[in-house]
Amino acid sequence: MRILIVTQYFWPEDFRINDLAVGLRERGHEVIVYTGKPNYPQGRFFQGYGFFRGANDSYRDIRIIRVPLIPRGDAGAYRLGLNYASFALFATALAPFRVPGRFDAILVYEPSPVTVGLPAVLLKKLKAAPLLFWVQDLWPESLSATGAVREAWILKAVEHLVRFLYRRCDLILVQSRAFIEPVRAFGISADRIAYFPNSAEAFYRPVTVETEATERAKLPDGFRVMFAGNIGVAQDFETIIAAAERLKPFPDIRWIIVGDGRMLSWVEAEVARRSLQASVFLLGRYPPASMPRWFALADVMLVTLREDPIFAMTIPAKAQSYFACARPIVAALDGEGARVIREAGAGITVAPGNAAALAEAVMALYRMPEPERHAMGERGRRYFEQHFERERLLGQLEKWMDECAGAGGPCAS
Repeated sequence: MRILIVTQYFWPEDFRINDLAVGLRERGHEVIVYTGKPNYPQGRFFQGYGFFRGANDSYRDIRIIRVPLIPRGDAGAYRLGLNYASFALFATALAPFRVPGRFDAILVYEPSPVTVGLPAVLLKKLKAAPLLFWVQDLWPESLSATGAVREAWILKAVEHLVRFLYRRCDLILVQSRAFIEPVRAFGISADRIAYFPNSAEAFYRPVTVETEATERAKLPDGFRVMFAGNIGVAQDFETIIAAAERLKPFPDIRWIIVGDGRMLSWVEAEVARRSLQASVFLLGRYPPASMPRWFALADVMLVTLREDPIFAMTIPAKAQSYFACARPIVAALDGEGARVIREAGAGITVAPGNAAALAEAVMALYRMPEPERHAMGERGRRYFEQHFERERLLGQLEKWMDECAGAGGPCAS
């Protein structure tokens, strides 16, 4: 098949769509990606790119067509709004001129913003190709949950936009089963919605780290509780820091943060204010391919989300990575994320926002014999292979694309 992927984010930015595109290419499909100029998460263009530079390049035999956008800057509401709107505007306006040929299927990758669907809807009409829309974040719910937008009229306008986009899709893929009902609420029939969870790149697997590895020198001794990923509002670092403060009397328990994000400066300030420098260690951001080595040096992996109905519907993408690497998990979240961890038997879950409960869960794992924690991780790995394994999911996506392509065109107006 000839497949067009429409996404605001793509390599060299680190998003799961990179691996999915590579997986489709490895299966013999021609894959073209229509995307923006890379600027996530730093907020400025990557080296070699600019508003007028880097319009065309490639990644692992995948052709990339890029359009201009305004970088996200400090990721404040104003700059994010400009970033989202500029990509939607330029990608839609330039689509008739920049994207050549016919396609058997168009796939939209939609973490925020949902506006990525606008150029895809136009391309669907221009190319007479079926449109599959992979929902990672529910809008407008995500906007209100993170506090990015509070004005009722804006949320209502976004709701109308989402309805417009969803009704023009041939198939809507959702990363969590809990997303199905909110999508149906926009008038989408159940036969046009399918559960398609995130997987994890093939390099996420159990590894052994050498005794003299450089990673070891960067980590403190002790019982390591490791968080890896975005340091953002949704990740509820208030609860993490409060739990770390509760466990200060146990100096052997170390909280390791690998990643960065818009809340980093707040975390740094709180660590200093609460005198947690001996307990909380901020290591910065590292390439995704190096993550399994860091995970292997942790005693337990941490995942948290703020208490909010929208976050309860979400399976955090890091959960699949932790499962794949056979690491035990401690989680402060509820809903779908907590369900899969409990169902896998891969760790301990507590309610979101409850620092006392999170501290108790960490203490339980700290006191647990290592073989029991190891068994948790092994159960998580088996669960990953049954539910989230990359090749199985790619095969399912191929099947849906083939069925949509064979349906003879759009199924909705």
